[in-house]
Amino acid sequence: METNLNEKKNDYKPLGISGLGGWLILVQIGLYGTIIIQLMQLFQDSFTAFDADIWTAFTSKGSDFYHPLWGFIIVFETTFNIAILAFSVYILINFYRKKAFLPRLLIIFYIAIPVVGIIDVVLLYQIPLARELGNGDSLKGIIRSVFTCAIWTAYLLKSERVHNTFVK
Repeated sequence: METNLNEKKNDYKPLGISGLGGWLILVQIGLYGTIIIQLMQLFQDSFTAFDADIWTAFTSKGSDFYHPLWGFIIVFETTFNIAILAFSVYILINFYRKKAFLPRLLIIFYIAIPVVGIIDVVLLYQIPLARELGNGDSLKGIIRSVFTCAIWTAYLLKSERVHNTFVK
């Protein structure tokens, strides 16, 4: 009996580094930051666009600001902001539960941000007024999110800590 226990102890290999520390702290900060930013965007931009006067100014044919894409873009951006907010909360919950599928969720999250950002910019640039008012911030945001995606996807796929932490 004693030799069986000793054999099992010798067969045990430590996982190495694991836990929600290291670079995963930055992932956590980023998720909390995303939640805060999405809430701010929803209440400052998205929901205010549905105000009757603003909605009418952008979606009524008689308005100086009218373009047929405005209504779709406002709904698209609002829906995306709500989805990112909900997805961020879902990811954060599963992050602390250390679920095995979390790295894949994060990769999907990091890929979705620039993809939807590109779609949004392409749609906005179809509207002459939006194209004129564009100051390049959207393009900078897309470039930043592509770099973020590349860095964190590589980390999530290669990190020993990630591999050892999200195993349940």
